[in-house]
Amino acid sequence: MPRILVIDDDPAIAELVAINLEMAGYEVSQAEDGIKGQALAMQLLPDLIILDLMLPKVDGFTICQRLRRDERTADIPILMLTALGQTQNKVEGFNAGADDYLTKPFELEEMLARVRALLRRTDRIPQAAKHSEILSYGALTLVPERFEAIWFEKTVKLTHLEFELLHCLLQRHGQTVAPSEILKEVWGYDPDDDIETIRVHIRHLRTKMEPDPRHPRYIKTVYGAGYCLELPGNGKGNADDPAIATESSVDGNGVKGKKK
Repeated sequence: MPRILVIDDDPAIAELVAINLEMAGYEVSQAEDGIKGQALAMQLLPDLIILDLMLPKVDGFTICQRLRRDERTADIPILMLTALGQTQNKVEGFNAGADDYLTKPFELEEMLARVRALLRRTDRIPQAAKHSEILSYGALTLVPERFEAIWFEKTVKLTHLEFELLHCLLQRHGQTVAPSEILKEVWGYDPDDDIETIRVHIRHLRTKMEPDPRHPRYIKTVYGAGYCLELPGNGKGNADDPAIATESSVDGNGVKGKKK
């Protein structure tokens, strides 16, 4: 039975969420402030965390960042559940490491759908490994077992979300993929009008894979239509190509390019 940790200081909402999760078949633990929430996350290592942002003692953004920095909790999916609904709040949430973002007030069925989608997507067997789909083309090879990409013969460590997003684009390389299609395939729920979720993770991918993320040449935006992965198809590619990033990033999670 999957265990879910709910970190929320509003007793009514926390109890409502917990009861509905338990009725859906999940085991639920609760924390009412950031310090206790972080401690329980480290102790229980839950399958998923539902995290409020406006918490006493330590706010949810900080808790999310701390959990992402610790190797024990780095891969636990986090759903931010908050009254902060501005685009900048969402961007900050995703930059802190959240996997999904749901604003209050919310429909319980939507929350449960997001929970199911997160648990499915962050299963130890990645979605890409469950199907006979493209895992390699030209200079790019995906490694589902380790959530990595071999990009011009260099290893790029990806988050679960980044892996699934890159996998989605790889299946249609050279084609424009609509945001609605990306949201449905990667996030696992029907799309809404907010595509900031995708934009943030596209930016993260570009910082790891593009020589100059500000002027992308591989992960392109097709304005008004979506995103397109354009890959060189001449074998493995050449790691000495001056267009390719050649230095490891400071945190070891990506690559950065030479400036021209």
